[in-house]
Amino acid sequence: MVEPDHIQVAHVLISFAGAGTEATRSKAEAEKLASDVLARAKKGEDFHKLIKELSDDSGDGVYGMANVKVKPNAGEYPRQGMVAAFGDVGFKLDVGGIGMSSHDPRTSPYGWHIIKRLK
Repeated sequence: MVEPDHIQVAHVLISFAGAGTEATRSKAEAEKLASDVLARAKKGEDFHKLIKELSDDSGDGVYGMANVKVKPNAGEYPRQGMVAAFGDVGFKLDVGGIGMSSHDPRTSPYGWHIIKRLK
């Protein structure tokens, strides 16, 4: 599969205490919540509502990204400027697809990202 040059994704970050966010839940609680949010999103629950209610991301949860060796458009982030797992999942999804990057100290240090590709 050839990855697109540009994508836009929405995401819910489920973090835990000590992961660099203001989250206070335990790592085990975060992992369970992330699985629950992924299931809810895949069942068609309003993704933007999930972001508002549950995300530990300090932003609005919607990001444009340019792939490696592609010049970012206005308002986009270079893929290498985001945590690795975020782009690794986002660029593999079809438009409308939903996936998750699991917590990993190297590639997803802030927790679990439930990602929906918008464009």
